[in-house]
Amino acid sequence: MADFSEALQELKDALWQYSHNHKDDKSQRKVIRLFELAHEMALRTIGEYFRKQGRGYFSGSRDATVEAFNEELIDDGKGWLDMVIDRIQYNPIYQGLDQGELADKIVHKYIHLLENFQRKIIRKLEG
Repeated sequence: MADFSEALQELKDALWQYSHNHKDDKSQRKVIRLFELAHEMALRTIGEYFRKQGRGYFSGSRDATVEAFNEELIDDGKGWLDMVIDRIQYNPIYQGLDQGELADKIVHKYIHLLENFQRKIIRKLEG
């Protein structure tokens, strides 16, 4: 959980800088790298949560996302699956999701999903 919280804070800091400064390629790449890290740490946190409950290994991020939705750790299953798909489709070398498009999705949608997850997992862990 601590790794996820730290990664999320780094992403939030980068998004603040991104929204208050120039939205150049370098800034977009930084936001995307930190988003990928925060999302990965969220998925690891989900996996740890379920392992502590004695539940098994997930074959991938989609399975973990679906299970987290069913357990009410996340409140927008489609949004989280979109994050997984966008991470797969984003590749700076090949045609796919454009860097600017992904950065916009992070700013307008994905950061909120990650923040909501943080609130929910903290409540679950405290409860």
